[in-house]
Amino acid sequence: MWAALRFRLLPAIKLYLLGFKVLLNQLLNKPLKLPVMPRQDGKVAIVTGGGRGIGYEVVQNLARLGAHVIIGGRDEQRGLAAIKRICEEDKEARVEFEKLDLASLQSIQQFADSFKKRNLPLNILVNNAGVMLVPESRTEDGFEQHFGVNYLGHFLLTWLLLDALKDSGKPGHVSCVVNVSSSAHSIGEIKLNDLNSCQHYSPHAAYCGSKLAQVLFSSHLHQKMQREGFPVVSCAVDPGMVDTALYRHLCTPLHLARSLIARILFRTPAEGAATVLSATLSPALDEASGGGYWANGRREMTTPPIFDLQLPLSLWEISLQLLGLQ
Repeated sequence: MWAALRFRLLPAIKLYLLGFKVLLNQLLNKPLKLPVMPRQDGKVAIVTGGGRGIGYEVVQNLARLGAHVIIGGRDEQRGLAAIKRICEEDKEARVEFEKLDLASLQSIQQFADSFKKRNLPLNILVNNAGVMLVPESRTEDGFEQHFGVNYLGHFLLTWLLLDALKDSGKPGHVSCVVNVSSSAHSIGEIKLNDLNSCQHYSPHAAYCGSKLAQVLFSSHLHQKMQREGFPVVSCAVDPGMVDTALYRHLCTPLHLARSLIARILFRTPAEGAATVLSATLSPALDEASGGGYWANGRREMTTPPIFDLQLPLSLWEISLQLLGLQ
């Protein structure tokens, strides 16, 4: 009993203490203001979870810069409503919606197949969709929700679209994969023998672990593309604590507290999107600036596990095995 309580309580305490530290930092520092970004005419971008929150702001800005943007999401009604709002503000915006459920490997495969049949380039892939602190449950294919949606679903999507990214990039105008992670990765753990959190389940630990997995995946993918000579960069981004629906699964007291302080201490979705957009579009300005872990609009040092060269490789290989890709 005490062991089970410890496995559930400690990750929660660590996550909330980290959250307090992040909020204090945000109180003391001004949010990033997005600088003038280059036009993206002729480029195609896919943004998962682009119907609301940070994803919506990323879609809106990319469309405003001239990119053809495809929103991948579960909720068609929300996605179409987002497109309507964007097109009302910019009559020339090219934005569309395609069904994508990251909790279903079949849905991800169908989304990728549909995209590839169109023979479009793919210059930008923003893996933005995610879940946080959901009650213990499994995806359609039996994976723990945080691991399956936040990490493994995006891993598969990126893998299936990698050839399109490789073909669309060129020196000076590289293709870019951006994984929207979190500072929570710094307290996450990867247990290669229990990626589905079967031994002891904590939604807080599962969330933090999935965010660390995203950072490890981003790093390994970037190194792999650079080593093999492909014009593709990959990075992970921490948008900060942003006032979005991501926190809807907080327990009632914390949910009420968040509602009271969000307008003062949390960043707006537009402010959170600024770092995502900086990381997304900087490689177009300077190929050397791509990759890494981004926070507050710039590359930063990240958590020690990222320097464990074996862990990203092991996670990569196990992910391929879980998905039947190797």
